[in-house]
Amino acid sequence: MAFAGFVYLIQIGLIVHVLRSGRNMYWVFILLIAPGIGGLAYFIVELLPDLMNNRRARSAVRGITRTLNPGADLRQRQREHKLSGSIDAVRHLAGELVESGRNVEAIEHYESVLSGLYEHDPNLMLGLASAQFGNEQYEDARKTLDLLIKKNPDFKSPDGHLLYAQAIEACGDDEKALAEYKAVVVYYAGAEARLRYGLMLEKLCSEVAALAEFEEIIAAADLAPRHYRKTQREWISEAKDGIKRLAK
Repeated sequence: MAFAGFVYLIQIGLIVHVLRSGRNMYWVFILLIAPGIGGLAYFIVELLPDLMNNRRARSAVRGITRTLNPGADLRQRQREHKLSGSIDAVRHLAGELVESGRNVEAIEHYESVLSGLYEHDPNLMLGLASAQFGNEQYEDARKTLDLLIKKNPDFKSPDGHLLYAQAIEACGDDEKALAEYKAVVVYYAGAEARLRYGLMLEKLCSEVAALAEFEEIIAAADLAPRHYRKTQREWISEAKDGIKRLAK
């Protein structure tokens, strides 16, 4: 009985927190129908990222949010856009549309704000290029990124640099893509850039060099903490496949 009363008090406290902090009201429903589990989910999704103030943690729990309530992030961004229509609201909505695979809509939103003071905003241009790439408009994505580089020479983005290399590869300029992959590997956090560099080396018949890159991915993963291996498992798996193909 004492434990049940404690859980009840926790649920009430969390509901009050939802109401006072302006969180989405669907949490009240979850907390009411699923005591215990609902409270744990609320803590992981809403409170833990704030407590940790860590970008990796926020990214990890987004998957939990989408599992518990598919489309919640997109609906929230749509509401924010409808209420304010600010540049940030448009940027966040367009980014969520890209995450949802709705690239055509994202392109329209990005293009609607790329004017005036924001005509060459690097974050908006990078978002547009990402949407164009997702929509298989590879030449457009490359042109957008070329213009971004020209207008914002001091802007640095590892993800943007990797996207640039991918766009160049998709346009068929393999030698240029190889050079960009080689450059981004130096400072990209994660295994994707090195994996793509290795695949490009393999594509260009530099099999010994490609094998070395794949083996470097596995060696780094073996020394890395478990959360790294979990977040990078797609690229680690592809590196293992590459080793199987090339090791003779």
